[in-house]
Amino acid sequence: MIVVKNVRILGGEPADIRIDQGVIAEIGQGLSGGEEIDGGGAVALPGLVDLHTHLREPGREDAETVQTGTRSAARGGYTAVHAMANTSPVADTAGVVEQVWRLGREFGHCDVHPVGAVTVGLEGRQLAELGAMADSAARVRVFSDDGRCVDDAVLMRRALEYVKAFDGVVAQHAQEPRLTQGAQMNEGVVSGRLGLTGWPAVAEEAIIARDCLLAAHVGSRLHVCHVSTAGSVEIIRWAKSKGWDVTAEVTPHHLLLTDDLVEDSPVGAYNPIYKVNPPLRTRADVEALRAALADGTIDIVATDHAPHPVEDKETEWSAAAMGMVGLETALSVVQEAMVETGLLDWAGVAQRMSAAPARIGRLSGQGQPLEQGAPANITLYDPSARTEVDPSAFASKSRNTPYEGMTLPGRVVATFLRGRPTVLEGKLV
Repeated sequence: MIVVKNVRILGGEPADIRIDQGVIAEIGQGLSGGEEIDGGGAVALPGLVDLHTHLREPGREDAETVQTGTRSAARGGYTAVHAMANTSPVADTAGVVEQVWRLGREFGHCDVHPVGAVTVGLEGRQLAELGAMADSAARVRVFSDDGRCVDDAVLMRRALEYVKAFDGVVAQHAQEPRLTQGAQMNEGVVSGRLGLTGWPAVAEEAIIARDCLLAAHVGSRLHVCHVSTAGSVEIIRWAKSKGWDVTAEVTPHHLLLTDDLVEDSPVGAYNPIYKVNPPLRTRADVEALRAALADGTIDIVATDHAPHPVEDKETEWSAAAMGMVGLETALSVVQEAMVETGLLDWAGVAQRMSAAPARIGRLSGQGQPLEQGAPANITLYDPSARTEVDPSAFASKSRNTPYEGMTLPGRVVATFLRGRPTVLEGKLV
């Protein structure tokens, strides 16, 4: 039995939480008995859930493993993550998704829910074993070729039809490949000055519009990954106004960073730390994304945690890999972009970083309100802290963060997975 003393549930009044046998047994004041942990007035949130995490295992264990990735997740306040399918071999069969799922159970820092590939080998030619992955021990419900777009409209339609049988969802990486061939960064004034091939907003928006129409046509669930443009927001808002079952995510970095960093940043121009897919966009796009997350047009924050070894990022811009690590900084960036700007309160953060991603991923036992009888998946967060980002202190194997040296608000104090502490006083247990 554990009693967590002096915490503020969703930023409310101070209270104590008694945890017994993995569930919240009681919430009140002056509770005692068993091991006592002082929450120090921290905000208590339901354990965070990430719908979009790259754990790299199997195949790229030089960048990340299930063990290091879930340690990183716990440090960031996460109790569940969805592991994307672009591994080697690709997670396109029951055998591979079960391997990832079992590794998650073995290391136990957070729950790991594999995402199944939509197409065999992510090649966009034929559907993968969607039904077999859904029926496997991993019980896959989210399918994505993330890193690549399912650009064939007929194949996308078939995938949307197929997943209806088991209440699955197709999570689309919206990138029209012919419009982004050779693209290096957001198409705009900055790309023109730097002489880098531009990545037009319409390449994302055209796929989102098409897929919203397809999802409505077949009556299926569509989830849009890492939305990055103001135009995409308007298309998703329109689709939701029709009552279509469309959900969307935004990454922390697209809520805070802009494309001018490629030209002018503390670490100099052309630094590949800012190279990401989809690319960083304009300040107008950032403002639109923040407003959409606040009003519910965008449902969730998802990290798109994309670890890379040093040699894949510390090279010339054109050759560098795309992606940023994000699990350990996500909550701080959301505080900076959404809470300190008055766009969200802590209840809103809990909805967008715990409840809604758990609902979209069809997870049971995650994302539930902190109340008596609920699983004790809890994140304690000190929003008053100020921390300089030091990637050498990350639990992740990779260090490719755009926030190095920045001072961000907040700090994860503790994380509990079904009542078992995985992080205490900011340190892994």
